[in-house]
Amino acid sequence: MTTPWPPRHTARRPLPPRVAAPREPVDPARIGRRVVRREARGMDAGLVAVALEEARFEARQASRYEDLADDLRGPAELAEWERIAALLSGAPAGTRYDPDVDDVVQAELAADAAAAAAREAELREAVRIAARANHLQVLRDLGTLDQSEPAEGDEAVRDELTRRAGGYVQADVDAWLAHALAAHRGHYRDPAARDAAAGLLTPPVLAHAALLGELLRLVPDADVDELAFVARLAATEPEAVGALAEVLARARPEVP
Repeated sequence: MTTPWPPRHTARRPLPPRVAAPREPVDPARIGRRVVRREARGMDAGLVAVALEEARFEARQASRYEDLADDLRGPAELAEWERIAALLSGAPAGTRYDPDVDDVVQAELAADAAAAAAREAELREAVRIAARANHLQVLRDLGTLDQSEPAEGDEAVRDELTRRAGGYVQADVDAWLAHALAAHRGHYRDPAARDAAAGLLTPPVLAHAALLGELLRLVPDADVDELAFVARLAATEPEAVGALAEVLARARPEVP
């Protein structure tokens, strides 16, 4: 009697904690620059010069205290006052500072917006991976994982399931991906997806898929259970299994 693949799970695993939104890192220097810009808005060169002298005085006072040696905000504020003073010194008389037309400020805002968009995209991807991992776990519990087809991004989902298991390799998930890769199922129908998998899956999974594909070519009616040994070989000797797959590939009959 053969053992059904993948192994059935009798106990339901608890769902992982919800994905937390990535926070913008706290940057004291950036905060200091923003404060200066708010204060400087509408100031002319004379007012900025007064504010600059006050900032220099505060910097001299702060230099006397060892506990302020690592302060980032104070020096950043002083540097920003100096930059704005230099900016207005080269502008027509009567010009008032406006951060909305300051090229440096606008470049920083654009960079901040791009970083925020990247964090949002990272969050969406993390949520998608978590949801897909939950779905695959349900299929594993039902014993129907082998009946489903992998989708784009399931390589990252594999890593998430491994993480949830404390770093232990999930043999049934690896076997499922290897079988799909060997048979060109799911998104692996696309040659580009198969090429990308070489950089996304571990050597044992890739070796398993390579040898499995060649064996299925040589013995098309082979049963999955008959080839279960391939996974065990790939887990212990992936390089040797990959080399064997390459040798078998050379045995393909030439197409006239």
